[in-house]
Amino acid sequence: MRYKLHKRVFYLQVLLLIPLAIMPFSNAVQWSVFDFLIMAFLLFFLGLGLDLVRFYAASKRQRWLLFALVVLLFLVVWGELAVGLFN
Repeated sequence: MRYKLHKRVFYLQVLLLIPLAIMPFSNAVQWSVFDFLIMAFLLFFLGLGLDLVRFYAASKRQRWLLFALVVLLFLVVWGELAVGLFN
């Protein structure tokens, strides 16, 4: 379990390095430290939600529907925080 946790944290760091690497070369990405913390929080809970679905879903169909629901929820929250989808 410990190895998997370190592997997941590594993938989270790699995903957060993408905007960090683009920021010096483009004005399109202008993240603050707070933005990185929020995205780390969102990605952590996305991974946690997917793990919970994987362990507790009864059937394969239910698992895929719940996976889709968790990912959709992540995308809606991310979109709202990024551009204000509902305003």
